[in-house]
Amino acid sequence: MPATPRRTRSDALQNRERLLEVAAQVFAEQGLDTAPAAVARKAGVGVGTLYRHFPTREALIEAAYRRELTHVCEKADVLLDRHPALEATRAWMEDFIRYATAKSGMSEALNTVIASGVDPYRDSRALLLGAVSTLLEAGARDGSLRTDVSPDDVLLLMGGVAYSARHAAGERVRPLVGLLVDALAKGPAES
Repeated sequence: MPATPRRTRSDALQNRERLLEVAAQVFAEQGLDTAPAAVARKAGVGVGTLYRHFPTREALIEAAYRRELTHVCEKADVLLDRHPALEATRAWMEDFIRYATAKSGMSEALNTVIASGVDPYRDSRALLLGAVSTLLEAGARDGSLRTDVSPDDVLLLMGGVAYSARHAAGERVRPLVGLLVDALAKGPAES
């Protein structure tokens, strides 16, 4: 008789989530020099727990990056539940740009993951395109956003804004996102 897979205990799932949350923060702030033991200590778990979930530093970095990006992309739906499409788009883009600029310190750590033969970005584009598509479709339905732009183009523009915001003062995020959203907004002549 085949063995039934064991369910992961709720405390183990909580430990895993806490480790990922702390790892994303620590690697973004301190880069790759941070020892996994420091991540475990800050997360309030033992090193054995960390290595049981993430056998290598690279596995921890990759999982933390994926978790953070997934959370950011999922916020598109949450924002659309609470706000009209134009407002939700503006709020989501501001949040994404802040995320992208704050996580720039994690790029060195992600480069080590890539060097180990793993592509941490393989699902990133699909996640981001999904979030942008969701926002654009909602704006098309309520008439607030243009329908002649592709999610790919919006993502490319957001990358430019994130790059610019990373090299400028943090207060530049809101005006830059404002310009981008204004360009996406459906004006009276386009109605």
